[in-house]
Amino acid sequence: MMPTCFVKVTHPMRIAIILFIISLAACSNPSQYLPTFTPHKIDIRQGNLITQDMRARIKLGMTEAQVKAALGAPLVNDVFHPQRWDYIYRLQEKGRVTENQRLTLYFENGTLARIDDATPLAPPSAQESKHEN
Repeated sequence: MMPTCFVKVTHPMRIAIILFIISLAACSNPSQYLPTFTPHKIDIRQGNLITQDMRARIKLGMTEAQVKAALGAPLVNDVFHPQRWDYIYRLQEKGRVTENQRLTLYFENGTLARIDDATPLAPPSAQESKHEN
């Protein structure tokens, strides 16, 4: 025998209660009362960082040894194009790429003949203002 203080819940009433609870939950923001967990993402630096000062030091006509002394060894040594040096740098912070640099140097007869820079030098006024701060 059932106690008299309980109300008998029928099947359609159960469905209505569940739908009411779901609609209330849909209107709320669970991040307000539940902790959010995200994985820790480390900073990833890959390649050769070429600063503006390093880039300003290289000039057309320099030898391979002079360029290597100024910038260091290239990141990519292409077997099929030994006269092409690629300096690539990428910085990824918290899972997002924040900096991406590419500098390609072409040599002819052992001297620097062409510079392809995807991240060109900043104007001199911008460089001076960075050093003053």
